[in-house]
Amino acid sequence: MMWNFFIWYVLFSIGCWLVSGYFALYKKRETPAEIFAFLGLAVLGIFIAQLWIFLERPPLRTMGETRLWYAFFLAFLGIFASCRWKYAWLMSISCLIAGVFLIVDVVNPELHSKTLMPALQSYWFIPHVTVYIFSYALLGVSCLCSLKLICQFRNGSEDKELLKFTDNIVYVGLGFLLLGLLFGAFWAKEAWGHYWAWDPKETWAFITVIGYLMYIHLRLQNTTRQIAVYILSFAFVLLMITWLGVSYLPTAPMSIHTY
Repeated sequence: MMWNFFIWYVLFSIGCWLVSGYFALYKKRETPAEIFAFLGLAVLGIFIAQLWIFLERPPLRTMGETRLWYAFFLAFLGIFASCRWKYAWLMSISCLIAGVFLIVDVVNPELHSKTLMPALQSYWFIPHVTVYIFSYALLGVSCLCSLKLICQFRNGSEDKELLKFTDNIVYVGLGFLLLGLLFGAFWAKEAWGHYWAWDPKETWAFITVIGYLMYIHLRLQNTTRQIAVYILSFAFVLLMITWLGVSYLPTAPMSIHTY
């Protein structure tokens, strides 16, 4: 099975990202850092493509498969931030976290069946899940920025360019999150006959959107920046509950989002 070779792809990608971090954080050499980071990303992308071909379906069904995409998107955004805005620290941390998600997949592999249940055999399946995971990665990057800003505030400093960058990432990330929510509503109408059912997954998705809207509202009202940044970090906790935590709630077995 294709998944049996996964560990070798993971070791290669993580190895490249560790070398990238060495060049970025210790040697302060951005070019080789970005090259090694991209090499690790490319190998992960090759595995996802091969898994797609092997399964004869998009690898977007199980939690393990979505973790693959999250790792890919998170590393990609970190590399892009380094190339475009010279945030080498963000690239290194993003790749490190992506590596953690890959290790979780190695330790906790999941059944990767080729078959899709009828509800998933929809043209909304790929855009809904892909857009959602990409938004999670964008908002994950914004959370990393918020943590760095919190550290700066505590040290009595402030990077206004980083704050502006964080705002823009949240705008884009929330936009994709809402787009994914819209795709999901259309898909639900097609699959179950209604757009919204107040399912646990849907309810927490709504709560997550409110969390990020609170951050945007506070920033537009020029409220204390420290408060807004703390709200942003908390909003990411809500996002993780939506994605990973809902499955452990007592109501999870009754969810229509359990596949």
